Amino acid sequence: MKVGVSSLPRRGLRERAGPEALRGLLGTGGLAGGLAGGIEICITFPTEYVKTQLQLDERSHPPRYRGIGDCVRQTVRSHGVLGLYRGLSSLLYGSIPKAAVRFGTFEFLSNHMRDAQGRLDSTRGLLCGLGAGVAEAVVVVCPMETIKVKFIHDQTSASPKYRGFFHGVREIVREQGLKGTYQGLTATVLKQGSNQAIRFFVMTSLRNWYRGDNPNKPMNPLITGVFGAIAGAASVFGNTPLDVIKTRMQGLEAHKYRNTLDCGLQILRNEGLKAFYKGTVPRLGRVCLDVAIVFIIYDEVVKLLNKVWRTD
Repeated sequence: MKVGVSSLPRRGLRERAGPEALRGLLGTGGLAGGLAGGIEICITFPTEYVKTQLQLDERSHPPRYRGIGDCVRQTVRSHGVLGLYRGLSSLLYGSIPKAAVRFGTFEFLSNHMRDAQGRLDSTRGLLCGLGAGVAEAVVVVCPMETIKVKFIHDQTSASPKYRGFFHGVREIVREQGLKGTYQGLTATVLKQGSNQAIRFFVMTSLRNWYRGDNPNKPMNPLITGVFGAIAGAASVFGNTPLDVIKTRMQGLEAHKYRNTLDCGLQILRNEGLKAFYKGTVPRLGRVCLDVAIVFIIYDEVVKLLNKVWRTD
């Protein structure tokens, strides 16, 4: 049985029930997605760092950065080039389980929603993507993103208190309990759910358009990358306001907000509508490259695994 976004089984788990099928699905999806996610984040993390810094630079205080270039210059001047990679470890540690949950959930759901010809229409692709986004938000993304944002925000203080990933996690849990790693859960669920719903909707639509009447038509990596970049751009323009709210809810000053709604209202009242699109440009660059790389590497690794790891 072949597994993967580019070559999904027609009946999948409905025909092969039991732990073997689920293990094959999650194992292939997790390994392929984890490799893709790890490579991608190492390439694009500096843009994620700059995006987060700009979103945390609130107008209610004198702004620290004049723009993207100024943020990069100040960071490199104060902390060196490696300063642009502060918080990377938290994303790397979470990349494999995040990918396993995302792609495993998407394929599990899509295997049950395909028609007799093995085709997944755009609407069902959106619903499967929504389910995948919510699952990854609850299981992996919220604690991972909370730690990442705290690390990045901590660097802006005069005396940073987190010496590394494990020290930071230990301090956060000691001071705030486990819930300290789940700040902004509602905003994260909304962000990830809409993120993956948009991305998989666009990818499914473009794949169906490209393949026409042949659902098994192979995808060229370049085509996959272009489609991935388009899907990434669509998700950025569609949910950056939720990303801004999520970032504020996970920062070191999250105590200022009573809840997700209050955070959104305070941003609107104090900073205006434009604040909901802070960091859009660096996020656009990172996400387009991110989604393109992830889908290319994921598809290619799945093709390789399908040749050496067969379950039929």
